Amino acid sequence: MDNEAEQGGNGGARSVLIVDDDDAIREAMHEFIDRFGFVVHSAVTAEEALEKLSATAVDVVITDIILPGKDGLELTDEISHHYDCAVIVMTGYSGNYSYEDAIHKGANDFVFKPVRFEELLLRLRRVLRERDLARERDRIVKELETLAITDGLTQLYNSRHFYCQLEVEAGRCVRYNQALALLLMDIDHFKNFNDAYGHLEGDKALVRLGQVIKSCLRQTDSAYRYGGEEFTVLLPETRTEEASIVAYRIRDAVKSQAFYPQPGGPVVNLTISIGVAEYLPPEDIASFVQRADKAMYASKQNGRDRVSILAA
Repeated sequence: MDNEAEQGGNGGARSVLIVDDDDAIREAMHEFIDRFGFVVHSAVTAEEALEKLSATAVDVVITDIILPGKDGLELTDEISHHYDCAVIVMTGYSGNYSYEDAIHKGANDFVFKPVRFEELLLRLRRVLRERDLARERDRIVKELETLAITDGLTQLYNSRHFYCQLEVEAGRCVRYNQALALLLMDIDHFKNFNDAYGHLEGDKALVRLGQVIKSCLRQTDSAYRYGGEEFTVLLPETRTEEASIVAYRIRDAVKSQAFYPQPGGPVVNLTISIGVAEYLPPEDIASFVQRADKAMYASKQNGRDRVSILAA
C-alpha cells in the first residue's frame, strides 16, 4: 500500500476530519480513508467540527456543504481564517453551489456527490502535496529573508538591516517621544591580530566577540556587524547614561575574553573602543550615526579600550 502522501513532515500519520450529517456516507468515507494510513476523525455538524479542530491538529477537513446549523461554506470560511488546515468541500447540489463559491471561502478543492472514494483519495493526496509545497516555499522564503539581513560570519544582523531598523526606531522615537541610543564600536589593533595570527583566527575572534556583545544586551536591544571589525548596537528607550552603562559592560566583557590563537602559545586579549550617542530629533539619521562614529574615534585617540560620549 502506497502511504507516501499520508506521512507528515515529521513522519507521523496525516489526520483528516470528515464532516457530514449523513451517517452512512460519513462512516463509509471514514472506513475507506482509514485503510490508507490516515488518522481519521468525524463530525456531524460544523460546530462539532470546530470543537475538534480546537482540540486536535488536523491536516485536511472534508466537509459537506449542507449541514445542520452552520453550512459547510461557513465552516470553510472560519477554518481559513482561524485554523492551519486545508479544506475539501463536497456537495450534491451542483446547480446551487459553484467551485468559485467554495474557493472564495478558502477551500482547496471541490467535489460533487456521489463521491467516488478513489477520486477523493487522489484529491486528498494532491491537496496534501500542494500544502507541503506551500510550506516548503514559505520556509525557503523565510530563510532567504533571514540571510538577507544577517552577517554570514557572526550571525548578527548586517549593516543594511541596521540602517532599516535605525529608521524604524528613530521614527518610533519621534512619534512616541521615546529615547534612543546608539553604540558604535571598533576592535582595537585588530589588523595586528590578523597579521600575527591569520584571518582564520581573526574570523574566530569576530564570531566570539559578536556573541559577547549580544550577551550583554536586553531582549529589546539589537546588535549588528557594521563592517570589518566594527559593530553597532541599537538601544531603544535608552538615554545616554543608561547606554554608557551598557557600553562599559560590553567593554569589560570583551576585555575579559581569553584567546589562544597559537596552540601552546600565550593568551591574547582584545579590547574595544566604543562611541555613545543619543538620538536628538529632528536630526537626520546620518548625523546621528556620525556623532556615534566621532565618539568612537575619540575613544581611539584617547588611548583605546574606553567609552566616549559626544553630545550634539
